[in-house]
Amino acid sequence: MLDEVNSWLHRRSWSAADRPLARLLDAKRAAGARGSVSVVLPALNEEATVGDIVACIKAELMTSEVPLVDELVVVDSGSTDRTGDVAAAAGAKVVHRDSLLPRIPPVPGKGEVLWRSLLATSGEIVCFIDADLRDFRSAFVSGIVGPLLTEPSVQLVKGMYDRPLGDSPAGGGRVTELVARPLLNLHWPRLAGFVQPLGGEYAARRSLLERMPFPVGYGVELALLVDSLHTVGLDALAQVDVGVRKHRNQDGQALGRMAAAIYRTAQLRLAGAPLTRPELTQFDRVPEGGFAPRTHRVDTVERPPMGTVPEYASAHAVA
Repeated sequence: MLDEVNSWLHRRSWSAADRPLARLLDAKRAAGARGSVSVVLPALNEEATVGDIVACIKAELMTSEVPLVDELVVVDSGSTDRTGDVAAAAGAKVVHRDSLLPRIPPVPGKGEVLWRSLLATSGEIVCFIDADLRDFRSAFVSGIVGPLLTEPSVQLVKGMYDRPLGDSPAGGGRVTELVARPLLNLHWPRLAGFVQPLGGEYAARRSLLERMPFPVGYGVELALLVDSLHTVGLDALAQVDVGVRKHRNQDGQALGRMAAAIYRTAQLRLAGAPLTRPELTQFDRVPEGGFAPRTHRVDTVERPPMGTVPEYASAHAVA
């Protein structure tokens, strides 16, 4: 692994437990308006989970005793179930995607919803949380927002976590492991330290987000990470361990569509990112806590057509 990435891992990777709520509230008060926090849940047919997420944030982070979050907005992108009603009943402000910037016809996609959500929120810190999470804990919000309140130089914070799949405690994140991680390691090796580069739980300063292009689909997380690296530098990026993320896992065809969108997003940015590091860094949860990087070489040698090898040509009389 690059020395710069190793150093970044030690300086810019934390646990949610590193910043107790009392410390965050002190930092928020000291920051004034710069410490205002908006939480956004992009939602499409998530009535089964969105209410519990909203209720948890309202009860634990939006009370008079713990006023960490100032604004909680669910942006509904066309649900046909009761997502909006459930979210509103739990205490969220519900905004329909199509009501935001109506002069531009909306298109389907998560990135479209996140982009338009900037018009529906006012906080100087914006925290995105996927609306399909199960067993949600408020540390997903407080942990990710924490460094933005306590570290003035940090601009964007990604959540990192285990992603169980079936009986495997870390079998989720298949598109990450098969598509995003190889792309980042090979073309943007300074981002190799991110455990969950495609995770939907992250927070950033509005001043950064309003400068970023947003792919309308599933490429949005990769794009924001790569473009933030180029805009503010690696040291302005961070990650926080928030434990375990459980959600509705997609089938293989849906994952294929995600992978295609992510690859296309990377392709549009590859002109300035030649393959410079034929290595792949992966991460394992370790008993003493946190994640340990494991770096492997990536095969780059290609053999020539056998017909061009003199020994073969001699033995087989290749013309």
